[in-house]
Amino acid sequence: MPSSESLPIRSYLLTLKNAPPAPLPEQRAALDVLVEHYVGHPIPLPEGTHVEKVAINGVSGEWISRPDSDAERVLLYLHGGAYALGSCASHRDLAARLSAASGLRVLLIEYRLAPEHVYPAAIDDARTTYQWLLTNGIKPEHIIIGGDSAGGGLTLATLLSIRQNGLPQPAAAVLLSPWTDLVGIGASRTTRAEADPWISAPAIQFVVGLYTGGEDAHNPLISPAYADLHGLPPLLIHVGNDEVLLDDSNIIAEHAQAANVPVQFTVWEGMWHVFQAFASVLPEGQQAIGQIGTFIRQQTKLS
Repeated sequence: MPSSESLPIRSYLLTLKNAPPAPLPEQRAALDVLVEHYVGHPIPLPEGTHVEKVAINGVSGEWISRPDSDAERVLLYLHGGAYALGSCASHRDLAARLSAASGLRVLLIEYRLAPEHVYPAAIDDARTTYQWLLTNGIKPEHIIIGGDSAGGGLTLATLLSIRQNGLPQPAAAVLLSPWTDLVGIGASRTTRAEADPWISAPAIQFVVGLYTGGEDAHNPLISPAYADLHGLPPLLIHVGNDEVLLDDSNIIAEHAQAANVPVQFTVWEGMWHVFQAFASVLPEGQQAIGQIGTFIRQQTKLS
């Protein structure tokens, strides 16, 4: 049964879903303070969090860590936002909580956004950052790549690009409500339309053209739901049961199993898209982050 804390958050998101669409700059600014706006004040990062800005071959980002973070292990995190929104500001709290749970440093990057930068700019930035980590002595078996929503789809696309370019795969990947089918044929687009308090299928399909730049959305690097997943590392997938994008996770779990890719797949009852972002006030978000931290420690062999 969903927690009592989840009910007012659901109502808040439903208000946003039903509001008239705002211009893109306003949407970007709103996502940066989404949770802060809900709670009514800035949210302090978990105690001991250290944030350091970094520039990586033209890609900006932040190192997010704690005094006890392992210096040799990294979670490369790719934020969500439909490829057109999102930043370090919008995902700093989530990254800090993942760092605390996993014991790893988190490298949160700001890949180039659409429509200013269409496919494959985001993938190029993510792969460039991964190569930079390897060049700087981080072992692939000590790297996790993760992301939420579009960042989850981008995580899979980055793994495919890594395979395509003959690079070693990371230890594992973490996918939170990943957007993997930009063609948009999953049944959950309609069966979960009423249950989803935040995302509507028409709204998210509108964004597709901003990102693809005319490229066919069936391209596996755009829609990993159509990809051959052989050779990818173990996957952890978390998705809410009340999501129009539920089938975007279901199909990846099925394809991973068919390709003999280990997968831990959890559908969270009563939860919505990227509910982990509300972990500062949501028990289910805290529980999910704890599970993610355990998975990352296991895959990177961090005791």
